[in-house]
Amino acid sequence: MKIRTSLTLDLMAELREAAEAEAIRVFARNLKDLLLAAPAGGQATMGLDPGIRTGVKIAVVDATGKLMATETVYPFQPRLDVKGAQVAIARLIGAHRVRLIAIGNGTASRETEKLVADLLALLPGPDKPVKVVVSEAGASVYSASELAAKEFPGLDVSLRGAVSIARRLQDPLAELVKIEPKAIGVGQYQHDVDQHRLARSLDAVVEDAVNAVGVDLNTASAPLLARVSGVGPGLAEAIVAHRDQNGPFATRRELLKVARLGPKAFEQAAGFLRITGGTEPLDASSVHPEAYDLARNIVATCGRDLRAVMADPAVLRRVEPEDFVNDRFGLPTVRDILLELEKPGRDPRPSFRTASFAEGVEAITDLRPGMVLEGTVTNVAAFGAFVDVGVHQDGLVHVSQLSDSFVKDPHAVVKAGDVIRVRVVEVDIARKRIGLTMKSDGVASARDQAHERALAASPARGPKDSGPPAAGNAFAEALKGKFGR
Repeated sequence: MKIRTSLTLDLMAELREAAEAEAIRVFARNLKDLLLAAPAGGQATMGLDPGIRTGVKIAVVDATGKLMATETVYPFQPRLDVKGAQVAIARLIGAHRVRLIAIGNGTASRETEKLVADLLALLPGPDKPVKVVVSEAGASVYSASELAAKEFPGLDVSLRGAVSIARRLQDPLAELVKIEPKAIGVGQYQHDVDQHRLARSLDAVVEDAVNAVGVDLNTASAPLLARVSGVGPGLAEAIVAHRDQNGPFATRRELLKVARLGPKAFEQAAGFLRITGGTEPLDASSVHPEAYDLARNIVATCGRDLRAVMADPAVLRRVEPEDFVNDRFGLPTVRDILLELEKPGRDPRPSFRTASFAEGVEAITDLRPGMVLEGTVTNVAAFGAFVDVGVHQDGLVHVSQLSDSFVKDPHAVVKAGDVIRVRVVEVDIARKRIGLTMKSDGVASARDQAHERALAASPARGPKDSGPPAAGNAFAEALKGKFGR
């Protein structure tokens, strides 16, 4: 009996440890996908933090993320000042030449989106801002944090959230590093696992993501710089203080003038820090300063200037990497330098794209089985993927519904931040559950049915003018070919 009890306890401990390791792995993978989501780029952006009774909080930031203006409007109950809200938003758009409008996906998100859409329809000219619904997960945590209080000491806590929403559309990575990873909410059973192991794993993911993308030395905030390998919070503050006192860095070598930043820290961090428009062209790339001479030797064989080669890298395709291997630099390093010279400062993140939510679908009660919708993947678990389709309640695409073929790991099909098309399979309003599918036959058949209903309702087509069955079959096959996977 004692042996049985001991074996049972040992087995349960092993299973729990394996389950915790898998949960941490899932969280880390989702966090990485979220951090490496596509940035909208440096454009003047308006952030809207929706609210009903407390109003819609507005913050406008410039192309570099600097706060330009804030305001609170009350278009919903109890004030219902729709016109006043639209006038205020239009005024801020014109005054700051806003190009993007980021709308948080919390309470009153769809109502706020409609308010903005109605306003944009009234604005003259084709060059109007683009509205985007973004996740506001963790924005409230940032708003009440010590970092936010230090960054915006005189700003109301509720308005700080609108600033975060605007900035995370411009550059998700630069903004999300300010929030504790566990508060972003893309984990699976995250509160049941070893919190120390979880924190250590997530911190490593954040550092890897920051180093993979690189950091602009002259615009990055201290929290972002602190995630660069070899820097840390203390040196990050020292770099920002030196930059504020002496102006932008002209070269990477000037980092050695920063207090407490020695040769070892410089050697570890320099390759991840970028300087755009500086005196040294290679400072804008991921080529490490210790390999600058090698990069120049490669360029010299092309018979052109370094800037000319970086602007037109076609000549590099004739270079044989093996010719530059030596005792100090191996073949992989030479190949990495060639790739960087071909696309200096390239961003590994995908191009920016957003989901277009269906008009008239604003709450779970608006959903009907068979609807085909576009949505954004918010979280990926071992059993499937959660998708935001714009109804304040994420739907679940079970792992069995992710593809026409067998799927072992949902991450092999989708990742957090992906924009996908899904079909509504089931709606349980009482339990707030939405079942979705990504199977191609389901999406195609729903479109077929919608098309047939539209044709049947058309006054130009009656029962006797329905066309031969072959035409309908051909149309269905064409749809399957177009929307099938």
